[in-house]
Amino acid sequence: MSTASEQVAGADHEHGHDGPKWLQHHFDIPVQQFEAAKLGMWLFLAQEVLFFSGLFVAYGVVRVNHPEAFAAGSGQLDKIMGGVNTIVLLFSSLTAALSVRSAQLGKKSEVNLYLLVTIVCAFIFLVVKYFEYSKKFEHGLLPGTYWHPHLEHGEALFPAHTHVFFGLYFMLTGLHGVHVVIGIGVLGWIMMRNNRGDFSPEYWTPVDLAALYWHLVDLVWIYLFPLLYLI
Repeated sequence: MSTASEQVAGADHEHGHDGPKWLQHHFDIPVQQFEAAKLGMWLFLAQEVLFFSGLFVAYGVVRVNHPEAFAAGSGQLDKIMGGVNTIVLLFSSLTAALSVRSAQLGKKSEVNLYLLVTIVCAFIFLVVKYFEYSKKFEHGLLPGTYWHPHLEHGEALFPAHTHVFFGLYFMLTGLHGVHVVIGIGVLGWIMMRNNRGDFSPEYWTPVDLAALYWHLVDLVWIYLFPLLYLI
């Protein structure tokens, strides 16, 4: 049996739906819209996990077949830079979560502050990654036919198939970097909407969904850092 509020909401929906302006016409009540949006985001994140899972499987297969090449390749990565980027992303996940909490409380200026800090952290991550990539290009530590190491001891320093490690390194970190760039765009769009007053304690769903996406970006890096840099 439907409740009185549901009956009223249904009547409103039939007669043009007089709910708040942010309630889409195909939803009867705000909670229905929120749950649908949240479910859609979780499904999107699930396919993103599946997308990266295929690359992680490739990593596992190649690593089992060429462990010495992976050990040599990992030794050429800068663990300090990787560690700095890990700390930066972990901190950015905190600020993304705080932006959601501020939106729930209707603190517009705090939402902007936390989103801005999250975006700055994203740019710091990309700058550090730029310097990492620059070193690889400088030393010829590139995948496939571009593999031309010119370190002090030349190619003799590396076992066979080390170029395969760097192929996976650039593929995994490059795709992750693309997700970071997309995240910057999404968070910037949320900031713009917050500035024009789209969010309130009654409606903060987009802030929540954007933060969920950013948490995925952070989570993927938490796996990439130990797999590529530490083991």
